[in-house]
Amino acid sequence: MNTEKFVALHVKDVPPSGIRKFFDIASEMKDCISLGVGEPDFDTPWNIRESAIYALESGRTHYSSNHGSTELRHAILEYLDMRFGLKYDLPQLVVTVGASEALDLAFRAVINPCDEVIVPAPSYVAYMPGVSFAGGTPVPMVLREEDDFRITPESLKKAITPKSKAVIIAFPNNPTGAIMAKEDLENILPIIIEHDLLVIADEIYAELSYDKPHVSIASLPGMQERTIVINGFSKAFAMTGFRLGYAAGPKPLIDAMVKIHQYSMLCAPSISQDAGIEALRYECSHHFVQVKAMVSEYNRRRRLMYKSFNEIGLTCFEPLGAFYIFPNIGSTGLTADEFCTRLLYEKKVACVPGTAFGDNMDSFIRCSYASSLENLKEAVDRIKSFIENL
Repeated sequence: MNTEKFVALHVKDVPPSGIRKFFDIASEMKDCISLGVGEPDFDTPWNIRESAIYALESGRTHYSSNHGSTELRHAILEYLDMRFGLKYDLPQLVVTVGASEALDLAFRAVINPCDEVIVPAPSYVAYMPGVSFAGGTPVPMVLREEDDFRITPESLKKAITPKSKAVIIAFPNNPTGAIMAKEDLENILPIIIEHDLLVIADEIYAELSYDKPHVSIASLPGMQERTIVINGFSKAFAMTGFRLGYAAGPKPLIDAMVKIHQYSMLCAPSISQDAGIEALRYECSHHFVQVKAMVSEYNRRRRLMYKSFNEIGLTCFEPLGAFYIFPNIGSTGLTADEFCTRLLYEKKVACVPGTAFGDNMDSFIRCSYASSLENLKEAVDRIKSFIENL
């Protein structure tokens, strides 16, 4: 029986993630150094793990409200106000199963068939498929290396059509490490307002900003009422396995997202929510000491990778956020896929081709520096040897 015929066409037409292909091979390759998957290499801080253990041993294993526990939501509201100057009421916030679910809920809550959503290119691999799964049409907005991969008024205007409904603003950016400073955001505000666009702001890397503190687009005049802010605990608090995220925004939009959430996920894991409370309460009362320690170490690695890649001839702009670097490998004469495939099999270093994150990125590769300095130095040495042997 041909069961493939039962797969929905809009699912069948979406290619699998370009990240997982190289990660899966690397995971089974002895002595391979993986710079592929974007996950903190730090353990979750002990006080956070201990709070999850205490919740489990105390029998706090039941459903929470669909919106999330009241205590956690209050902690998130305090955090958003303290760090980014964002003020929300309790009904304007929903706790989700990771930031990924928050994105999915946002897409499904606002997209009608034929609606277009402007997606930065390059950007996180899930945006375009997520829009397609929700019945919309993703429209790439090409970000250029010469603009440090920032959104410019020109790139945004070029992507807008009469069918445009929303734009994704995702900075600090995965895969480039680019940021949007306050003045960069201010430059595109008039265009967003003129064309009455909703903003879906993925700010999961907000704490990982090295040059200056992150500025949320929702904090700028006239933007909070047209922005859904997505964030979570995975990157800043090294809590990827806890699957805990949230979305904040205008109440009608959050209400629509909760409606989908209550019929699908119901609520985020209660044990993870207790861990999230501890993460925020501790960091807010201790001047973010654990977050700053991790960010400081990422910054050391960032500087190493930026200096090393430029020295071996893989020019790249300086990433100022997240934990990725996006070198240009065009000088090697190889396509991104050829470069990554040969590097993996010949030198046992796993990177991700730029084409996994958008079209016209065939001259770039993404390397994550969420790994030890020792591993990163060895990886760079292997990449240098690989290039010299071409």
